[in-house]
Amino acid sequence: MAELDTNIEKLNGFLTRFEDKGVLNQIGGQAVAAQSGRTFETSSPVDESLICQVARGDADDIDAAAQVAKAAFPAWRDMAGTDRKKILHRIADGIVERAEEIALCECWDTGQALRFMSKAALRGAENFRFFADRAPGARDGQMLPSPTLMNVTTRVPIGPVGIITPWNTPFMLSTWKIAPALAAGCTVLHKPAEFSPVTARILLEIAEEAGLPPGVWNLVNGFGEEAGKALTEHPDIKAIAFVGESKTGSMIQAQGAPTLKRVHFELGGKNPVIVFEDADLDRALDAAIFMIYSLNGERCTSSSRLLVQDTIADEFEAKLAERVHKIKVGHPLDPATEVGPLIHETHFDKVSSYFDTARDNGAIIAAGGTRKGDTGWFVNPTLFTGARNDMAIAQEEIFGPVLTSIRFSTEDEALQIANDIPYGLTGYVWTNDLTRAIRVTERLEAGMIWVNSENVRHLPTPFGGVKASGIGRDGGDWSFEFYMEQKHIGFATGHHKITRLGA
Repeated sequence: MAELDTNIEKLNGFLTRFEDKGVLNQIGGQAVAAQSGRTFETSSPVDESLICQVARGDADDIDAAAQVAKAAFPAWRDMAGTDRKKILHRIADGIVERAEEIALCECWDTGQALRFMSKAALRGAENFRFFADRAPGARDGQMLPSPTLMNVTTRVPIGPVGIITPWNTPFMLSTWKIAPALAAGCTVLHKPAEFSPVTARILLEIAEEAGLPPGVWNLVNGFGEEAGKALTEHPDIKAIAFVGESKTGSMIQAQGAPTLKRVHFELGGKNPVIVFEDADLDRALDAAIFMIYSLNGERCTSSSRLLVQDTIADEFEAKLAERVHKIKVGHPLDPATEVGPLIHETHFDKVSSYFDTARDNGAIIAAGGTRKGDTGWFVNPTLFTGARNDMAIAQEEIFGPVLTSIRFSTEDEALQIANDIPYGLTGYVWTNDLTRAIRVTERLEAGMIWVNSENVRHLPTPFGGVKASGIGRDGGDWSFEFYMEQKHIGFATGHHKITRLGA
């Protein structure tokens, strides 16, 4: 308890700065209230206490920020990549210096456990360093000679971009989108999720203190139907990068269609972890538990469907249930806590509703399925067994610490179950048969697959999904493909024949 008390004391010190004016927008290097004067509250899911007021931006604020981003674009675009690299590295340095503040504020704002969020800020710094190092070569292209021309390609930044980030691990995901946009030479208008606005404000302050020119990165808080809609429809915003629900992605695509806006979506998932009888079952158990119960299950890449071969299912599910019962649910600032509260009452109600759905479907609640305590939005880690893939608990993204276990007999049946879903973000395959691993990964409908591993992110590799799980890829050069336009230039190498008309 001593560490918890110390962390709460530190948190209170960090939050005092928001007591007066709350979380403001940042436009053109200036901290500003919403033009309407309206605000909304952000509260902690731990005990429903008020954190602070937040500026409630709308179309007027988005328009002001978009104009600033447009005006700042030419100078940022034309800055040498080596100079952008230096600024991005200084941003990373600033993140490291304030990592504890970021982690504690994010835990309190989102309910995520400190054991995971303490690393989120450092991962955010890594993202900035990775793309900083790539900034000098962002415009690199190819030389493609033909018989009469020297053809060269180059890339140019697309212009001001809108970035809409979610409430789960919001700091890290903001860096994952904003760092490559800045490295490419784009200016940014960021709208964070209304449930978790605090660390977005800290991040932008770090960036401008690191020497990022005013107006290159702007922040407007608000709700999706107000600020978000205005951002996706604004004609000066050339692209939208969005992380969130699949339904919201569909709405954004429709809103951006009249301006032919480029979109990049990282959306939902209902990801299978397939455990064959020949797998290392102890490691498979550890990975399956980690990938659904860490981060409160509020992660798009969670292994929310366990597909387990029937020959080992009884023993595997028994061990699984025993472990799930022992997961420590508690205060997110307690270093011993493994699962904290869900983000908000609305989400708590959604996740909890699936407990009755499971019973109605005929599944078994082998662990959890209940609220924990009377204060805050805590649920006990939950395991459904005896499920079929046509049940709502197997088809719909619950986005909480809830695992649905489904049994299969053959490899073909496992693949049929795994692919019979609207989503296709990730898949996890556990087998010691190399030829089976090759067959299964070839046929599995997912943008990312790990074999005999949990999700281990490698920044140069492509990140993204198929079907309802997204459009486009992040990571390495794939990020620049979104934030930049390809340009072809052909130089004549001689006096080739030009067809003469009307001569």
